[in-house]
Amino acid sequence: DGEKVTRELVGKNFFLHDDWLGKSRAECATALLLELNGDVKGNYVDETVERMLQNRPDFFKSFSCVIATDLNEESLLNLDQVLWKYQVPLVVVRACGMIGYIRLVFAEHPVVESHPENAHPDLRLDRPFPELVQHVDSLDLTSMTKQEHGHTPFLVLLLKYLNQYKDSHDGTFPKTYKEKTALKGLIKTGILVNENGNAEDEENFDEAIRNVNSCLNETKVPSDVEAIFSDPACRNLTNQSSTFWILARAIKDFVANEGAGALPLRGSIPDMTADSKRYIKLQQIYQSKASEHVARVKQRVSRLLDELGKPRESISDEDIKLFCKNAFFLRLLRSRSLGEEYASASAKAGDIEMHLGNEDSELVFYVALRASDRFRMKEGRYPGESQDSVGKDSDEVKEIASLFIKDLGIEDRKSG
Repeated sequence: DGEKVTRELVGKNFFLHDDWLGKSRAECATALLLELNGDVKGNYVDETVERMLQNRPDFFKSFSCVIATDLNEESLLNLDQVLWKYQVPLVVVRACGMIGYIRLVFAEHPVVESHPENAHPDLRLDRPFPELVQHVDSLDLTSMTKQEHGHTPFLVLLLKYLNQYKDSHDGTFPKTYKEKTALKGLIKTGILVNENGNAEDEENFDEAIRNVNSCLNETKVPSDVEAIFSDPACRNLTNQSSTFWILARAIKDFVANEGAGALPLRGSIPDMTADSKRYIKLQQIYQSKASEHVARVKQRVSRLLDELGKPRESISDEDIKLFCKNAFFLRLLRSRSLGEEYASASAKAGDIEMHLGNEDSELVFYVALRASDRFRMKEGRYPGESQDSVGKDSDEVKEIASLFIKDLGIEDRKSG
């Protein structure tokens, strides 16, 4: 920021006081921001963004993110062009009275730890791996004591009764509501009955019945992850490919080979009623298989790095493990540049027109802010800065909004 603190600014901003009159606005803003957290260090540049873009645009290359506010449209578009070139994310922040606007600008933003809510556990009961099958087969419910029977992990119960169900249904896996209800009824028949003919209180069986819907799901690659696998950046790796794309390619190749159509096993199991010994054993079986999958993926990552001429240590074991654990939840976000958004030829005129046809749509504020920006570019000030000019400025902003809509090829029906 190359501006100075003025009397007018002190009057509008209660954080500022007279002692700062004439000082660098950037210096004052930095001092105030640093007061929010004593552990943070900050610096400022007493120079306008416009001059820096003109004289040393490489300055912005060093940042991991740039937040821009109070820039005119021309400067904002120039900044966007520079940051897009350097693949530095831009956050545009606007505030106008009670209206707020935030625009995130980035070419792509991969998300590994997306922390989804209500995610189903990854148990592979529709395609149990040999170690799990061997463990479940080794447990005989009919020879257990009452204590052992009531503390058998519900995962074991689910797989045992699922096998019984498949034996009586031509090997089919229960998918519909009716089929899963039938399986629940089959599980219920396994609850012990006391000498009076009443069912025992076996919480593990109740858990098995409750978890039929959430735990018995087809193991498949989610559509969001399939889209990542199909992306040209995943299929055509180069020496410039990021860690995300190299790991994604390794997972893709794993799915097509060792995974037999499935992603690496997550390796975790839900809490359940069970004795410690058998719960830990079950946990170890899943963790061991997940570790095996991580090792396979690591081998593929190493081969890819060799092919790309990149050092193997450029992707750590922890990165590979984290990626495998979260493979089900990978997300890739992409946005357009501001240049694409602002250009009439590439603007999403259809979406804008659709929302402007809705009287309750907040997109009218977007059009108003864009019109306000163009007013500022023309007049060198914001509309309505003085009470005397409110009416005249309002009419001019309406006219600018009308022209903005017309430039997009949209019928002028909301500019008033």
